[in-house]
Amino acid sequence: MNMIAFPRRLQAERLQTPQALREAQELRYKVFSSEYDAQLKGAEQGLDIDEFDEHCMHIGVRDLGSGQLVATTRLLDRQAAGRLGRFYSEAEFELHGLTELSGPVLEIGRTCVDAEYRNGATIAVLWGELAEVLNQGQYRYLMGCASVSMRDGGIQAQAIMQRLRDRYLSTEHLHAEPKKPLPALDLPANVIAELPPLLKAYMRLGAKICGEPSWDTEFQVADIFILLKRDELCPRYARHFKAAV
Repeated sequence: MNMIAFPRRLQAERLQTPQALREAQELRYKVFSSEYDAQLKGAEQGLDIDEFDEHCMHIGVRDLGSGQLVATTRLLDRQAAGRLGRFYSEAEFELHGLTELSGPVLEIGRTCVDAEYRNGATIAVLWGELAEVLNQGQYRYLMGCASVSMRDGGIQAQAIMQRLRDRYLSTEHLHAEPKKPLPALDLPANVIAELPPLLKAYMRLGAKICGEPSWDTEFQVADIFILLKRDELCPRYARHFKAAV
């Protein structure tokens, strides 16, 4: 007997209660500990927790059928970063030019999607809610990191950078200098690697990478710093992002 597959009903939401934040921290722990073998604060509780959480806005995507939170990210604006003393990315990069960026800046981080929901539909719902935040706050820049696993010693990360440098590297507005550069590897030019879904999504939106990756030894990933200027959104994908170009 053939079973009829019903489409999932996904809905974005602002994660504003302690319980909702805990769900986000549980999802982050599930993804980061299994896929990156990350060393996480809160691991003994099955959570990913740090001091930035209470200062960030958290958004997510919920499967209305199961009630499960299936995607999440967090957002930190310049005012909150000022209270903390830094943006999260500044632990890994010297961000030359950050103070000269004109207009409001929003940092995105800790983005993750449950493995069973890692598709365009889930990302589109999350991006739609992110766009609402950008529009409401009139943020001009979105910045953050996209991660590549370092479990292979950096081969994938180096191969990805070989693909990205010519087309997407720009230090015009901001130069992200890694505090811990990746180990040097002499890769043939024809070695190729698939872009991780999140990094691919940023590039499609029109983001630029602002320098070489930094090695995050806690998460065992190479972090590639990206900057998206709101008025340079790719027209082809801007409609999915619900943002005016």
